[in-house]
Amino acid sequence: MRIMTLNTTLTVSAQVEIEELAELKANGVTSLVCNRPDGESQDQVAFETLSAAAEALGIRVVNLPFKSGEQTDAQVQIFADLLDEAQAKSEKVHAYCRTGNRSTCLWSAAAVSRGASAQEVLATAKEVGFDVSDAVKPYLKDNELTASSAPNEGAAKPSFDVVIVGAGSGGIAAAASLLKRKGDLRIALIDPAESHYYQPGWTMVGGGVFNNTQTKRNMRDLIPHNVSWIKQSVVGFTPTENTVQLDNEQSLHYQQLIVAPGLVLNWDGIKGLKESLGKNGVTSNYSYEHSAYTWELVKGLKKGRAIFTQPPMPIKCAGAPQKALYLSGDHWYRTGALKDISIDFFNAGGVLFGVAAYVPALQSYIDKYKAKAHFNHTLVEVDGANKRAYFKSSEAGKENDVICEEFDMIHVCP
Repeated sequence: MRIMTLNTTLTVSAQVEIEELAELKANGVTSLVCNRPDGESQDQVAFETLSAAAEALGIRVVNLPFKSGEQTDAQVQIFADLLDEAQAKSEKVHAYCRTGNRSTCLWSAAAVSRGASAQEVLATAKEVGFDVSDAVKPYLKDNELTASSAPNEGAAKPSFDVVIVGAGSGGIAAAASLLKRKGDLRIALIDPAESHYYQPGWTMVGGGVFNNTQTKRNMRDLIPHNVSWIKQSVVGFTPTENTVQLDNEQSLHYQQLIVAPGLVLNWDGIKGLKESLGKNGVTSNYSYEHSAYTWELVKGLKKGRAIFTQPPMPIKCAGAPQKALYLSGDHWYRTGALKDISIDFFNAGGVLFGVAAYVPALQSYIDKYKAKAHFNHTLVEVDGANKRAYFKSSEAGKENDVICEEFDMIHVCP
């Protein structure tokens, strides 16, 4: 949990988890304020549950929930009274919401309403990454702010040193690496997914090395503790203002932006593929569900024809289509079934692999498993019910020729 200090009385943070209450207790927190309505996300701890756990530790809990930008004056004054009371008793208060933004806005309004310098409040909020200018507006005196410190109508709230779009392996690794180098960076990871999939592991699932459940984890367990996880989708970028737009109509401001959303698989790009996947011998290691079906097919095939395909670039991991072939071939080789199985590899490209230095080693496996390589052939249609695959040629003199190949199993890459 990243705890942001606003003054000697108040700290704020993103959503507090039950296991983090002990840390707040150790920090001397006597009151916990919730500024987040229940039900904003599926994995959010209900206020009642968190409240019971906090009170069991001797922490007083106050519920002041509101949606972003919708705090009321009544809530501002209740919070101001609470902070005044805590300050008089030298007690500590901790407030939380989804990112810490709402709690900081509520504090800023409370502070300015009780006579604090608006410029100092804005500066303190900026230090922890939030623009609270709109929150303090109703409590400003005439001409209180200079032109240089006046609220920026276009400013995004909240603001981060680094915003990372996409919490896949790349996005999470980038966040962890940056924090290792500079632990006080304010980083936001934007991704709506509840689960994280280690997609490189699906190749191993298809080869019988892993179970597919081993490649799936709760996203929240993998996000570094000091990173704010924004569970939304990005719908736009405004680089001239250093902002990204979210699908909940909010914006985030950044100093640096990393975009790592990954690729969207186009299963509809091959006629009949989407309808055929997962049955009739049609499979793909590019899917969590169907990678397990790959291994089922490999184990069950004792004789017949297995086709492996590689589409035109760009694709996720150019080596994955061939890894499926080599792992399957190895199983059939070790079990003695290879003598009764014909392996065909249809590659849209003109060579076995685009990096020449890798080709000799890969060719040795093609030879070991007696696979037949067909270059310049792109899969364009799958007829799962009749176990037929159609390939379009790009060979010189045969451009646009379509051939039909029968199979007992086929591994496809969208």
